[in-house]
Amino acid sequence: RLNCIRNNVWLASCGVLSSGLAVLSSFGLMLFCGVPFVVTVANAPFLILGVGVDDMFIMIASWEQSLRKKDKSNVKSLLAETYAEAALSVTITTLTDVLAFFIGTWTAFPSVRSFCLYTGTAFVFCYVYTLTFFGAALVLNHKREQGNRHWLTCMRVDVGKDQAENSCLYNACCIGSGSRQPSEPEGEHPMSIFFKKYYGPFVTNKWIKLLMVLLYVAYLCGSIYGCTQIREGIDLRNLANDDSYVIPYYDDNEKYFSTYGPRVMVVITESVDYWNESVRLGIESCVQNLE
Repeated sequence: RLNCIRNNVWLASCGVLSSGLAVLSSFGLMLFCGVPFVVTVANAPFLILGVGVDDMFIMIASWEQSLRKKDKSNVKSLLAETYAEAALSVTITTLTDVLAFFIGTWTAFPSVRSFCLYTGTAFVFCYVYTLTFFGAALVLNHKREQGNRHWLTCMRVDVGKDQAENSCLYNACCIGSGSRQPSEPEGEHPMSIFFKKYYGPFVTNKWIKLLMVLLYVAYLCGSIYGCTQIREGIDLRNLANDDSYVIPYYDDNEKYFSTYGPRVMVVITESVDYWNESVRLGIESCVQNLE
């Protein structure tokens, strides 16, 4: 918002910080427990940031809705209303994500197992920090607004001052227009208006609901069929760049040498005297017998 009081830059920053704290906590716990850190785990913070910021927007939207219904001076009632609206969505999101990643720990690939452990634990911490740390940040930001304090300096800002004699930049940065005063109507967000007036009536139409059910049944049937066809494995060609020499190598290897079966390697696990001729003959005899 172009208002030095209602600007929520620090609140948004706290939402991002909440995701960062979740990443640090989960990584620290996993490393303390001895879970190996692999390079794929470095992608986990981006997933946590996406979900954490999404939860932050849900919390802020519910807080804004509560401000229109409740007494703005009763912080406990406002926060209770916010959690009643937002906690269910945040909880369902977290549960599905955590379940998906913890199921991934059953895989036979150690790197994928570590990635799922780190990420699933980070989602749990993200949920905890959203409902504790970010909830406290909402209350502190609300108290700052109620006190007509600047978003950056937290100093009190003049409200209702004649702004005609000042520049537009000064008015936007240094003068507030009041923080949710009772006489001031609080407008709804355009996105809320869209879902309330257009999207909601559209999806509740009986023909649209029937179409939704049919689409879901088709999706469910396709998902069940896909689960019966899925195979665990990895194609190394998918890990290389499109112009990498690795791709034609694997293509040629599969085309010309796949009929010979997999390579067989023999490992000698004990120390031997390779300079001894009898030892070398024994190794050669072993190789011939294997062939």
